[in-house]
Amino acid sequence: MPSIDSLGHVGIYAEDLMKMRDFYTRVIGLTISDEDLEERGMTFFTADKDREHHEFVLMKGRVTRDDAKVIQQISFIVPSLDDLREYKERLEAEPGVSVERIVSHGIAYGMYFFDPEGNRIELYVKTPYKVPQPLGDPIDINAQTDKEIDKIARDRIPA
Repeated sequence: MPSIDSLGHVGIYAEDLMKMRDFYTRVIGLTISDEDLEERGMTFFTADKDREHHEFVLMKGRVTRDDAKVIQQISFIVPSLDDLREYKERLEAEPGVSVERIVSHGIAYGMYFFDPEGNRIELYVKTPYKVPQPLGDPIDINAQTDKEIDKIARDRIPA
């Protein structure tokens, strides 16, 4: 049977393409790898242009009811807890954006927030631990040390 290597990219529709384009470059730090703003209304983003042309795409044209649930979440991997801390500061400085929660999943440390159009986004740091899911122990990345946070994750490894 053929197999999948990994997820290639995710694309979502945006009501205000330019606002979302600004958010994902300026706040999240993705790089625009290509775009066609005039005809197709698309912007392609990458975290590492040498590794992958794009991992995320925005396309103009989102049309939904106000209460529609169209995306459960989009998750981006970050290298370290320090990166997560820096993102927390950036997000808290961004008007209309607030961090919803920060948790240890055992397998990762995740920070959740909503982008300017209400899509749930997770930034997460992987851990080496194998912990059954779902799990979400609250952590405070500013008050707790990396060692204290690591202990929370390790303590959830099944015996």
